[in-house]
Amino acid sequence: MLKLNGILNRLFDVLLILIGAALAYQIRFSDSATSGTAAIGASTTAFSVALSLGVFHAFRVYDDQSKKSLGSLLGQITMAWATTQLCGLLVTFYIHRADLVSRLWFGYWTFMTAAALALSRLIARAVLARARHAKSNLRSVAIVGASANCDALIRKMESSVDSGFHAVMTFDPHATYHVPNAVIPRYASAHTLVRHIRTDNVRELWLAMPLSEQPLITRLVEEFRNDLINIRFFPDVRSLSLFDGGVIDLIGMPAINLVASPLSPLALANKDIFDRVFAALALMLLSPLMLVIALAVKLSSPGPVFFTQRRKGADGQVFRIFKFRSMSMHSHDEGTVKQATRNDPRVTRVGAFLRRTSLDELPQFINVLMGDMSVVGPRPHAIEHDALYQTVVDDYIHRYRIKPGITGWAQVNGFRGETDRIEKMQGRVDHDLYYLRNWSFALDMRIVAATILKGLRHSNAY
Repeated sequence: MLKLNGILNRLFDVLLILIGAALAYQIRFSDSATSGTAAIGASTTAFSVALSLGVFHAFRVYDDQSKKSLGSLLGQITMAWATTQLCGLLVTFYIHRADLVSRLWFGYWTFMTAAALALSRLIARAVLARARHAKSNLRSVAIVGASANCDALIRKMESSVDSGFHAVMTFDPHATYHVPNAVIPRYASAHTLVRHIRTDNVRELWLAMPLSEQPLITRLVEEFRNDLINIRFFPDVRSLSLFDGGVIDLIGMPAINLVASPLSPLALANKDIFDRVFAALALMLLSPLMLVIALAVKLSSPGPVFFTQRRKGADGQVFRIFKFRSMSMHSHDEGTVKQATRNDPRVTRVGAFLRRTSLDELPQFINVLMGDMSVVGPRPHAIEHDALYQTVVDDYIHRYRIKPGITGWAQVNGFRGETDRIEKMQGRVDHDLYYLRNWSFALDMRIVAATILKGLRHSNAY
């Protein structure tokens, strides 16, 4: 059931769309409108309103806005509205009514409503920033350092109204006793700090220490190397010349990302916009082929058309991945997943063709449109395999600092299919980390092109 807040957001967006259509109609026609143009405009507007409810939901426009960057937020609502209008325009062409719709009115309406929807998000973000000042929707932070350094960071946090951070505990390595009942608890033991960070689900660890504390810094980084926690180092400004890069501005102070996503919020927003547009176009163009595949799967063996499985996405969030079913229905032990092997008897004849050509992956464009996946990124693995590989493959966890992809740098370089040896998985992870460190829009285009040209067939896919 939709929460009241979600219902109100949807009603407000519908209201903005209706107001935009009415204002555009007034600007375009003034007093020269006829009953015919009014009827066509009303029906077109009603169709777009109904369509927007589904498209905006698919683009996750109404998800928690506090977890999105401003660029991602504006890009998301703009692309959702553009997709709505594009779909509406395609429908009018299909039913041969495009000539009855005023192009000037449609253009005015599209741009005016886009501006209104974006402005409403900016206003909402400003209100949310004020709410953050009242200690709501904040990202919890544990600070390590001498009391004076911790206090300085806390004061900066509290003065940065829209920073989105809130200190929940500190650790002074030179303190001799705990102060657990303070407004912000202080601990004097690294072991106690680690335990509270994990039990309280703290997502940020800030190290405000001099470089002479390198052993403690190394210990904490090693401790959380397999946890999805952002670890940031706040050095003495005089020591910044020792670092070649990685220095960022956070709450108005210099910080160095020791363990964090290498992609900036702007890069992630641009990547997300590209993903949504690409997925929407791909689903429209490939829908006839997907219908044929769905029919073939249904006729090949009893069972559903789609195979779904729980996978981990960005920041370790679990989602359900979609594939065309390529195996006959079979039982398996709870908590175990057996990878497909060569001449696997579970794979149907249709499924074997789909797996060799990667056509079984096409429904994952739905996951991309929903925001769970990217077009390009590290391939997601079954959660049961994650639990194994995370303990035996170096830096495996860092694959989940961005969204998983339908295709990736590892796949176009031959690391695809069964991973029956740890060396194969280590090679796949090494390629995934290379992609993370060297991401660019050009690299994504190169991977997409390579997937189309040589990735549709591969000897390791069975």
